[in-house]
Amino acid sequence: MALSGSASRAMSKGVVITVPVLILSASLAAFFLFFLLSSLSSCSCPRPSDTPVSGTSSIDVGVPESSHGNIPLSTRKEDVEWVIDQIHANGLHMHDNVLRKGINPRTRAQQLVDLRQFKGISHYEGPKSNNHTALPCPGELLVEEHHSNYGEPWAGGRDVFEFLAQSTQLRPDSQVLEIGCGTLRVGLHFIRYLNREHFHCLERDELSLMAAFRYELPAQGLLNKRPLIVKGDDMDFSKFGSSIMYDLIYASAVFLHMPDKLVWTGLERLTSKLKPYDGRIFVSHNIKFCSRLGGEECTKKLMSLGLEYIGKKTHDSLLFNHYEIWFEFRRVKA
Repeated sequence: MALSGSASRAMSKGVVITVPVLILSASLAAFFLFFLLSSLSSCSCPRPSDTPVSGTSSIDVGVPESSHGNIPLSTRKEDVEWVIDQIHANGLHMHDNVLRKGINPRTRAQQLVDLRQFKGISHYEGPKSNNHTALPCPGELLVEEHHSNYGEPWAGGRDVFEFLAQSTQLRPDSQVLEIGCGTLRVGLHFIRYLNREHFHCLERDELSLMAAFRYELPAQGLLNKRPLIVKGDDMDFSKFGSSIMYDLIYASAVFLHMPDKLVWTGLERLTSKLKPYDGRIFVSHNIKFCSRLGGEECTKKLMSLGLEYIGKKTHDSLLFNHYEIWFEFRRVKA
């Protein structure tokens, strides 16, 4: 009877929890809370802005050196829509081409005359390594005459880069060779995106080479990328090294001006430098060096080199009313 009464009193007062048990429970709860917060802070889930938008043709492909976050290679659908919205929102309209007065309304030719007449290109005495003014820079480059050498807007180089990079799934560690890079109208964009020393070029024009080294690379802050640009006009690629295997080789409006025999010589030498199956060769405008032989003969000659013609593609420009035709080849023998 007494035992029964004690039990009743204990139940009426509730369960008794000792101090050590209370401390242990609090410690476990704190540890669990810390673990949960740590897991949430280290989550690698993409942010809303990093999530690809469905229905677009662009993809995020890698991160260039000294950059953070995903960088799309080509213009996306939402980018175009944003530009259109901004033009409409600001009430912008097309205007006739008129000479407008401004801070410096002179033409490039007038600027060049002033540079020469008033000795606007001056040099100090001293070693070239410590004296930037001792390095020669032609006045034609300082007024950017080389931007007018292509028969179409200089900005079109961005279009070419976007098309080729997207078509080949370019990554920063890809190896790229341009045949006839000129003044780097296209090459600048590849150099900026690719890892150091991963852009190569064979160019024959001396003024174009000077424009690349003395104007475009310094102006764009790309000297640290150390592109390998070699002077030559005989399709000799020996200076680029025998161990390099290219992901992309392209010639923009270059083979049009070369004898067919020299083009075939170049293709023969380049085939062994192109990555089998995945590597690509792109040629713009036309492939008369091939079509002049006839369809079957051209196919046979390509196969004898280990190349296969994949097809023709067109790429339209966001920057001006223009589209380009490109012809794609790949290496089919390891």
